[in-house]
Amino acid sequence: MKESWLKKGFVDEPVDPGIDLAGEIKRLTKEKNAIILAHYYQEAEIQEIADFVGDSLDLSRAAANASADIIMFAGVHFMAETAKILAPDKKVLIPDLNAGCSLAESCPADEFSRFRNEHPDHIVITYVNTTAAIKALSDICCTSTNARKIVEQIPKDQKIIFAPDRNLGNYLNSLTGRDMLIWNGACHVHEEFSLEKILLLKNDYPDALIIAHPECQKPIRIVADFIGSTSALLKFSTESKADQFIVATESGILHQMRKANPGKLFIPAPPNDSTCACNDCKFMKLHNLRKIYLTLKHEWPEVTVDEEIRVRAEKPIRRMLEMS
Repeated sequence: MKESWLKKGFVDEPVDPGIDLAGEIKRLTKEKNAIILAHYYQEAEIQEIADFVGDSLDLSRAAANASADIIMFAGVHFMAETAKILAPDKKVLIPDLNAGCSLAESCPADEFSRFRNEHPDHIVITYVNTTAAIKALSDICCTSTNARKIVEQIPKDQKIIFAPDRNLGNYLNSLTGRDMLIWNGACHVHEEFSLEKILLLKNDYPDALIIAHPECQKPIRIVADFIGSTSALLKFSTESKADQFIVATESGILHQMRKANPGKLFIPAPPNDSTCACNDCKFMKLHNLRKIYLTLKHEWPEVTVDEEIRVRAEKPIRRMLEMS
C-alpha cells in the first residue's frame, strides 16, 4: 500500500476514464461477496448502485443481518464503526477515512466520561451519531427514528443523560415532559439552516409544507409542519396529499423523495451561507463512485474497532434494536 494513501485516507490511483464504474462496482461486489450500504445523504449515483439505502436505524439492522463477507459502507465513519460492532466477522470498508461527523466529534470520549462520572445516578442514552468509544460509555443507543420510543420506555423517576445532540435532546424533552441532562453537541448541517430564507421560500411557495429533522434548531422546528427522522420525512412526503415541500435536512434525501413522488416538488431548505441553495454534509459528500470502485478493488480503507470497546459498545446498540 502506498504511503500516500495512508496520508490521504483513501485509495488514489489512476482509473481509465472510459471505465464503467457502476458496472465494475457491481462486478466486484459479486466477485468478493460484498454488499454496499448507503445512507440517504449520499450522492444520487451512489444510492443507485447500493444494495441497501436507509437511515441510521435501517443501516444498523442491515449490517447486523448481512450475510456478505465484506460490507462497503457509503456513509460516515461512525456508521461504518457501528457495522463493525454488529458484524465483527465481516470486513468493513469505507471509501474515505476522512468522512467523519461534526456531531460525533462534538462529544470527545474523555470529556464525556468525566461528565458521566459526575452524574452516577443517570443512565446514558446516546444518539447513534457517536464514536464507538462513546457507545461503550452508554446504556442505550438511539436514532432520530426511535429516540422518543426509547425515552418513553425509561421509568419517569430515572434520571437520563442524553448525548450528543442538544437540538434533538431538547426536542425530546418537549415531547416527553422529561428533564434529561443534555450534552451540548450539534450537527453542522442542521445548525446552519436559515429561518429567514425558509420563510422567504414559504412566501414564494405558500402551499408548500415545511418538513424538518429534529436536529434542526428550535426556530426551524417551530415553523415546521412536520418534524421527523430522515426516513419519517420520506414517508410523510409520500403519504401526504400535499405536492410541494420545503425540506430542512441534508439534501441527499431529495433523491429518494423525488423517486417515490415524481409528481411532487421538493425544495431544499437553504443554509445561512448566501452562496448555497441547499445544505450538504461535507463529510457524506466525500465519497464517489471512483473511490468506491478503488476501495473494493484494494479492500482498503478498512474500519476496525478495538475488541474491548466493540464488546462494550455492542450492548447499547443491541438494546436499542430490542427496544425499537
